[in-house]
Amino acid sequence: MNRERVALMGLSGSGKSTVGRLLAARLGWELVDTDAWIVAQTGRQVHEIFAQDGEPAFRAWERQAVAAACDAPRRVIALGGGAPLDPQSFALLRRTSALVWLRAAPETLAERLRTAEGEVRPLLAGDAPARLRALLAQRAPVYVLADLVVDTEAQPPEDVAAQIAAWLHGTSPAR
Repeated sequence: MNRERVALMGLSGSGKSTVGRLLAARLGWELVDTDAWIVAQTGRQVHEIFAQDGEPAFRAWERQAVAAACDAPRRVIALGGGAPLDPQSFALLRRTSALVWLRAAPETLAERLRTAEGEVRPLLAGDAPARLRALLAQRAPVYVLADLVVDTEAQPPEDVAAQIAAWLHGTSPAR
């Protein structure tokens, strides 16, 4: 496992962007948020790409974002929830980065997303808890391959970032 880079994966609302920002600051590393990279490259929001071009087009942009994020050391990568499902992206992440799954119950994630202002999540339309359960069932076989699993259910983001940093520095056990 390569610890020059850490990639945070998990469902929407698990804390990837927030924890990523805190972890990057703690480590003195750069944060690369793949969704933000895509927005910067395309000039469009993620939900606009989904609506106008479809999910396959978005996933192609996401593959490029992962490749760009992995091209330098000392980076914390906040992945889009589906990014690790792409075999090419996952192989690159596995080879170049420590993988961390930020895990929480779908109901907790739905509540977090409900209270997040201004967020449009194209894959969560309708019954968010049910959609999150379905996404978890689809993505868990990949997420479980993480080098570290951190339960974000009841921990503040600062504690999650500290736990990951300690693990990266070898002062905290995995899993």
